[in-house]
Amino acid sequence: MAPTPASVGPTDEELTRRAQAGEAAALGLLLARHQAPMRAVALSLLGHGPDVDDVVQDAALTSLSRIGDVRDPAAVGAWLRAIVRNGCRMRLRAPRETPGLEGLSRLRLTGDEASQPERAVERHAMRDWIWDAVEELPQQMRLVVMLRHFSGITTYREIAAACDVPVGTVRSRLSQARERMARVLLSTQEQAHGDATALTKGSRQEAEATLEAWETGGLPREISELWPAESQMVGRLGRPGERVHPVPVMRRYLEDGVRQHLRRVVAGRDIAVWEMDVTHDGALHVCPPNLAWLMFRSSGRVQRLRVVFPRPSQP
Repeated sequence: MAPTPASVGPTDEELTRRAQAGEAAALGLLLARHQAPMRAVALSLLGHGPDVDDVVQDAALTSLSRIGDVRDPAAVGAWLRAIVRNGCRMRLRAPRETPGLEGLSRLRLTGDEASQPERAVERHAMRDWIWDAVEELPQQMRLVVMLRHFSGITTYREIAAACDVPVGTVRSRLSQARERMARVLLSTQEQAHGDATALTKGSRQEAEATLEAWETGGLPREISELWPAESQMVGRLGRPGERVHPVPVMRRYLEDGVRQHLRRVVAGRDIAVWEMDVTHDGALHVCPPNLAWLMFRSSGRVQRLRVVFPRPSQP
């Protein structure tokens, strides 16, 4: 007996058109329906390994932001498999690990896009949507996502060193984070979202003011409040079993001739990453050419600062 239309369910074309109209559940059904063939493509190109799950999850998140690009809704399965195929090829071509989540890595505006107001507004809205989903993650997952997809600390090895965890833990946290983000993005695409630019801009101003203040030897009130008495230096520059405040540690390196120059800022509500280039002409200490401050905040104040020294990946 032939199945009835009700038992067959909606076609790919119907689900795609509903997803393009903003129905999150329809996109969820599409992804569930095509997960197996998407995974088969990844396996055929990458072989068995953790990268397969990463690519499939990346493709699922990318589809959230690009479902409107589908021109032939009936062929959405081929479109999803093409995203997976492109993700696999990027990984195979890359000389080092690179963030594969296209939906996140495309969020930075270029100079050309800045001259196209409508496209700029669209990208800003997409960025805010993504960042709100990032902020919904537990802190440990949020940190690895921020590093992997928004900072210059992108390889699993670098992230593991920065977070002081094994590489396998980084992979696991990223995988869990992608799954959670996919659910959050599907359920919040019609909601209003905060302005992620404001957080980054404010954090950059704090970074510039902090570096300038340390150069001149005094912290203005608004910056001193960022570094309260309970602030603690942890990790490589801290002292196990002893509370060390970041200010005297950083001032000591400054007095010894080490200079830090702000390069990139990544900021959420309670985690910020300040990436620095380092010069040390005539310094007593020879430092690596770059470092990053990982700051964990509460009520706007830094509670913990971990300074990490990313190293280039070995070929």
